[in-house]
Amino acid sequence: MQILSQIFAYEQLIAYLCRQIARKEMKLLYTFIYSVWYLFSLLPFRVLYVISDGLYLLIYKMIGYRRKVVRKNLCSAFPEKSEEEIKKIEHTFYHFLCDMVVESLKLMTISAESLKRHMVLKGTEVIADAVEDGQSVAIYTGHYCNWEWITPLPLWLTPKAQMGLIYHPLENQVFNRLFLRMRSRFGTVNISMQDTLRKLIEFNRKGQPMVVGFVSDQKPHWVNIHHWVDFLHHDTPVFTGTERVVKKLNYAAVYLDVRRLRRGYYEGEFRLMTRTPKEMPDFALTDVYFTHLEQTIQRDPTLWLWSHDRWARTREEFNARFEVIDGKVIARKTVKSE
Repeated sequence: MQILSQIFAYEQLIAYLCRQIARKEMKLLYTFIYSVWYLFSLLPFRVLYVISDGLYLLIYKMIGYRRKVVRKNLCSAFPEKSEEEIKKIEHTFYHFLCDMVVESLKLMTISAESLKRHMVLKGTEVIADAVEDGQSVAIYTGHYCNWEWITPLPLWLTPKAQMGLIYHPLENQVFNRLFLRMRSRFGTVNISMQDTLRKLIEFNRKGQPMVVGFVSDQKPHWVNIHHWVDFLHHDTPVFTGTERVVKKLNYAAVYLDVRRLRRGYYEGEFRLMTRTPKEMPDFALTDVYFTHLEQTIQRDPTLWLWSHDRWARTREEFNARFEVIDGKVIARKTVKSE
């Protein structure tokens, strides 16, 4: 027994040492990547866009990053467009995607004054009016234009509200930590998607008005599919979690319509969708949001995230694999043939 006890103690010691080494390696990796990222972000925009042009040649011309997915999405979303038009949108999209990469890195060190010159937001009185009445606000946005440059919400909105951002944690802890640090530079609170309702209820109990950004065009997991919309010529399963939060907490719902004026310069406008979400039928608010988003994309298709396999889940497969019981999505039981 004494020998077994000693072996167990040694195993615990080895496990502890391995954890400490892993933590130190993770800390060193974070410090290295942060240092490179920080130095890179100090470069002027003209240099960053030269790098972006080179990145375009690498990921589009040489590697062909997700070209099949992008082409398939564009062709199915715009069946009325010619092959030449589709290719033009595709090329411009990849140029923009590379621009967004370097612009997002720039967020690490860009000054508040510079960012407000590059990103102009209008219609902020819609949000200010709600906050003055003691009502929190949900900002519906999507993977359109540079959504990372919208994360410093306190630069544009009323100081009477706490600004928040709902995010999906990255699997890589180093990059997740870096993005959280970057997004919180100007006072925005980052809230994990899994903790959304709990955290917002905590702020609500404190009487703290919130203005929270939701990137709401994600592809839902199978068990979270509760609604479908006609979106860009597709029968599309949509994420409805934002609507559930908005209704439960009685948030005002605002759509942020963003457009790209020229390279590195954007303009957004807040548009009120409703101040009384509880009076709307189920999923009606989600329908309104996707109508706005489709109009935005139709205006300039090159600025949406086409590299995301948005329509991989079909209603036919959903009906074959799942059923809805008392509002919950349940996997169908397969019956084995004798």
